[in-house]
Amino acid sequence: MQVLERLRTAIDPAILRTGADLSPRHLRDWHVEADASAAPLAAALPRSVDDIVAILRACHETGTPVVAQGGLTGLVGGAIPVAGCIVISLERLNAIEEVDPDACTITVQAGTPLQRIQEAADAADMLFPLDIGSRGSCQIGGNVSTNAGGNRVLRYGMARDLVLGIEAVLADGTVLSNLNKMLKNNTAYDLKQLFIGSEGTLGVITRLVLRTFPKPRSTQTALCAFSDFAQVYAFLRMSRTHLAASLAAFEVMWPAFYDRGIQVGGHRPPLPHGAAAYVLVESMGSDPARDPEHFAALVEAALEQGVVADAVVAQSVAEAQRIWQIRDMSGPLTHHLAPVGNYDVSIETGRIDAFRQACTARLQARWPSAQTICFGHLADSNLHMFVIVDERPFPADDIDRIVYDCVGEWRGSISAEHGIGTLKRDYLSRSRSDAEIEAMRRIKAALDPRGILNPGKVI
Repeated sequence: MQVLERLRTAIDPAILRTGADLSPRHLRDWHVEADASAAPLAAALPRSVDDIVAILRACHETGTPVVAQGGLTGLVGGAIPVAGCIVISLERLNAIEEVDPDACTITVQAGTPLQRIQEAADAADMLFPLDIGSRGSCQIGGNVSTNAGGNRVLRYGMARDLVLGIEAVLADGTVLSNLNKMLKNNTAYDLKQLFIGSEGTLGVITRLVLRTFPKPRSTQTALCAFSDFAQVYAFLRMSRTHLAASLAAFEVMWPAFYDRGIQVGGHRPPLPHGAAAYVLVESMGSDPARDPEHFAALVEAALEQGVVADAVVAQSVAEAQRIWQIRDMSGPLTHHLAPVGNYDVSIETGRIDAFRQACTARLQARWPSAQTICFGHLADSNLHMFVIVDERPFPADDIDRIVYDCVGEWRGSISAEHGIGTLKRDYLSRSRSDAEIEAMRRIKAALDPRGILNPGKVI
């Protein structure tokens, strides 16, 4: 309790929550619940960076673990508390400090919800392109600390590609602030990269300078069906050539995902069941008069050449949204299929379907009842896979081992966009070498010598 006494003198006690005032929501993220023995000592809801500095100094001096939390929409247990920790919730640091249309930047505090940033950019006739399903509740600090991906990576990149400047507080309370707004800034080590994707293990992100882009003036969306998966790759090559930089999404749904998504969501199928694969392709352009014709020409050419077996081009925003609703059924399907293994992996784009088949075969060799239900951001080399088996209790650890062993053998990544957290920590060696992991540990020891920041996560 020594740390609580220090905190009550270092900060306003009103921002601390302890005992019965501690909200249960701090005990889990979207997918993982903390162990019953992992109750935090307190949750702090700082109002300023100075509050965070004071909290971290007290925790550093007393060796108290600290877990930073954002919107708690993560899927790998990266923000769940550990026993005796202080949780730092960033929810009150939610100001949009500046929108700069000349620099094409927006400066925000880390607790700002992603959707508010999108709306602020939109109001200034700009686009902040990071977009994920939890946009209304996830916070930008969490998005950046996990290097979030989402729906527009193909055109705009991961969260890492959208950050120009960063402010973070180290374990001992030192503030590293470089709120850079310049696209070119080649001054030695790019320290912000240490905090992007490190899941709160190296510092607590407090403010960010984010890149914005010109708002697209037109969006074209189509759903295409294929009789053979090889034609999906042919269509991807055509789309890249024809649409170039305007290609914004190339989302593949394998039949099991398409069929179940329509059934569970109660959707009307835009295309008949029975294809080998379905692709949602989308472009974002700057010429509303010509873009629809240009996009339609791609789909027509693919149909004429026999690359695409069937297609529907959205004629309105509402039609495009209905197509996306099927693709966005991944969240509801997780609950519908439970218990289920949920995997987010990367494999070379041209080998994704072969990997899916090989991994499915390996699972079925162990459990003949095994089914894989897959969708993916194909052009981003990202495959999402649900695994269900009949065995009870559900053999989650055994399924993990088989899937991640397979990923390692195919020289892929065990995490495409969800991070490592607690769920994937034991499998990091499937994707990173011993030398890389040791280098990570050295960086961790240098910035957090007492090991208080988000212990038990990542490495």
